[in-house]
Amino acid sequence: MTTQTPPQTLLNVTIDGQTLQVPKGTRIIQACDQLGAEIPRFCYHDRLSVAGNCRMCLVEIEENGKPAPKPVASCAYPVSEGMKVFTQSAKTQQARKNVMEMLLINHPLDCPICDQGGECDLQDIAVGYGSDRSRYEEPKRAVVDKDLGPLVKTVMTRCIHCTRCIRFATEIAGVQEMGATGRGEEMSVGTYVEEALASELSGNMIDLCPVGALTSKPYAFVARPWELKHTDSIDVMDAVGSNVRIDHRDGRVLRILPRVNDDVNEEWLADTGRFAYDGLLHNRLTSPMVRLGKELKTTSWQEAFNTIKRAIDKTSAKKIAGLLGNAQTAEEAYAFNAFMKETLGTQNVDCRTDGAVCDHEARSSYIMNTPIAKLEEADLVILVGANPRLEAPLVNTRIRKIVRKNRVQVFNIGEVADLTYAVTQLGSNPAEALTELAGGKSVAAKALAAAQKPVMIISAKAIARADGQKILGACRSIAEKSNIVTTSWNGFNVLQQHAGRVAALDMGVVPGIEGMLATDIADAAEGHELGVLFIYGEGNIPAAQLAGAGLTVFIGTHNSEYAKIADVVLPAAAYTEKNGWWTNCEGRVQEGFAAVQPPLHAKEDWKIFRALSEVLGEALPFDSLAQLRAKVAEVHPAYQAVGEVVTNPWQVFGAKGSVAAKAFASPVEQFYMTHEVMRASHVMRDCQDLADGRKQPVKKAG
Repeated sequence: MTTQTPPQTLLNVTIDGQTLQVPKGTRIIQACDQLGAEIPRFCYHDRLSVAGNCRMCLVEIEENGKPAPKPVASCAYPVSEGMKVFTQSAKTQQARKNVMEMLLINHPLDCPICDQGGECDLQDIAVGYGSDRSRYEEPKRAVVDKDLGPLVKTVMTRCIHCTRCIRFATEIAGVQEMGATGRGEEMSVGTYVEEALASELSGNMIDLCPVGALTSKPYAFVARPWELKHTDSIDVMDAVGSNVRIDHRDGRVLRILPRVNDDVNEEWLADTGRFAYDGLLHNRLTSPMVRLGKELKTTSWQEAFNTIKRAIDKTSAKKIAGLLGNAQTAEEAYAFNAFMKETLGTQNVDCRTDGAVCDHEARSSYIMNTPIAKLEEADLVILVGANPRLEAPLVNTRIRKIVRKNRVQVFNIGEVADLTYAVTQLGSNPAEALTELAGGKSVAAKALAAAQKPVMIISAKAIARADGQKILGACRSIAEKSNIVTTSWNGFNVLQQHAGRVAALDMGVVPGIEGMLATDIADAAEGHELGVLFIYGEGNIPAAQLAGAGLTVFIGTHNSEYAKIADVVLPAAAYTEKNGWWTNCEGRVQEGFAAVQPPLHAKEDWKIFRALSEVLGEALPFDSLAQLRAKVAEVHPAYQAVGEVVTNPWQVFGAKGSVAAKAFASPVEQFYMTHEVMRASHVMRDCQDLADGRKQPVKKAG
C-alpha cells in the first residue's frame, strides 16, 4: 500500500510590501531569497545547519500586528502566518552596521595580501554596511595559525567565528576534527589536536569560508580572481562527474573550483579534483618519440606514423591488439574502437583492463541505475565490496545525508572501514554474506524485505575478481527477489571508479568474435606473441607485463611507465585541453570544454587516430568533432540527451554458480594516486605521504 504525502501547509508572508506564500517551517532568510530580497549573511548556508552566529542577517518584523522589540536573525527565525518583514528599514540597516563594526574590531587590515581579495564576502558586505573609520583604539587580537595539511592554508586572525568550516566537517564530510575552543575573545577555531585534517573533502571549507581565514595553500599568492579566465568542465579524477570551473591564465591552469549541480555534486568537490591540477604541468609528453636502440628520441608526427605503418604492414590483424585506459571521453573511445576494428581490422581490443568482464550490451549491469540525487530517497543501503568514501566521495556524502537525516541503515559486505556513518558489518566473505542475504532469515535480509526503496551498491572492483560475474549474478538475483528492482524503483548500482569506463563500454570497446580479452592481450604481450600493441591511456595492467610486444605504441599525456616501455610515443591532450563528452557512474553524459591548449606538439586524441588511419590507408569516417559526435550518438541513445540521466532497460546479466569464499580487498589502495594527473601532482604526493603516515602502526614506548 502506497502512503500519500500530506499536502504542505502554506503561510502568507509580506516582505518589503510584496506578499509571498511559503511552506510552513520556512525561515525568513529563505523566504527573502525566494523573493530576491538581499539579506547579507556570513554564517548561514542553505546546505548546513543553522548556527545564528554572525547576526548579519538581522531584519525587522511584525507578528500579529505588533512589531518585534528588536531585529531578529532571519536565518534562525521561521515565518508565521501574516508576518511582515522589513529588510531595508532604518532600524534594520543600523543593526547591520553595528554588527559589521563588531566583526571588524579584530579583523586585520591585510586585504592587499589576502588570497580571498576580490572574492571575499566580508569585503563585499563591508562596502554596504561598514564605516569609513574605526572607533576601536585597543590592540587587535592575534590568533596562532593552524596546520590543516598540504591543502588548506590558515590565517586564523581573520576568522570571524561563523563556524561554517566546523559544520561542514561535522555534517557533510563526517570528520569530527574541527571545532571551537574557548569563549568570547578567547574563542579559536581549529583542530582539537595538532594534526592535519583526515578528509577527502577538506577543500570545500575554502569555498565556505566567507573571509580569508581558510584559503588554498597550493594557490597561495598565485593570481587575483579578476586576472583569470573561466571555463566550464567536468572533473575526471573519479567517476562522479562533478561539475567544475577551470580558472586559467596565459595557457596555464591555476585553479579548479566546483560548479553547482544539485543532480550530481551539489556544490562540493573532492580534494583530488580540486588540487591535482599541478599534475598537468609535470612529467608531460610534449612531442612524438620513437625508440632508437635503448632510448626514446624526439621525432616528427610523420616519422612516428611511418614507424607504426611499417610495423602494421608486416603484421597480421590477429597479432595486433589495443588496450583502452581509464579516463577517455566517449568520442575518443569511439575513435579508438573504430581505429582498431575498422582501420586495423583486429578484434583484439578491450577497455576492461581491471578484469571486470561485464556485459557491455546490458548497460544496467555497469552503471548506477539509481541517479545520484535519487539516493536521498533510499531507505536501506547495502554495500558489496565498496568503499564509496574512497571510490566516489560525493556519492558517500549522499549516503551520509540519509543516514543522518532519515536514520537509514547501511549494511556492508566487505572490509571494515570508516565511511563517516554507522555501518552494520555482514562480514567480508561474499559467499556467506550474499547467501544469508538471499536466505531471508538474517537481520539484514529481514530489513531488506521490509524496505520500500532499498539500494545495493557494488564496487566495480568487486566484479573484477575471477568470480566477478557470479557475484554480479548473485546480486542481481537478490535485487530481483526484493524491492531493490521494481517497476517504479531501480536500486541496483555498480559503482565505477574511473571517469572513462562507462563511455568505453557504451561505445563497445570490447573484443569482437574471437578477439582477446585484456588479460589475454597482456599474456600474449608477455609471451612475445603480439606484433603490435596499442596502449591508449593508463590502465590497470602493470606496464612490465606489456613490454614484450613487437612494437608498442603508447598514446597518452604523461611520461609514465607505459611510455617508458613503448617503442612509439604519441602525446595526447589532458582533460583540460579538449572538448569532450564525459559519462559518469550513473550514465549521465556531460560536456566539458577545453580551457587551455595541449603542450607543444601534443594533439587532441581523436585527431591522432583520424590522422594515423589516413596514413594507414583506411581513413576513419569523420573529419570534425561534430561529425564524430554524430557517430557517437548513433551508438547509444544516452548521447542524444547530454546532461540528462537515461533510464536503461533491466536485463539479465551475470553468471550462475558459487561465489568464492574469498574476502573482498580494499577497492582503493592509494586514494590520491588513482589517476595519471594525480600521480604527476606534487600536491597529491604530499597528501598520499600524509595518508600513508597515518596508516603506520604507532610504536609503543619502551
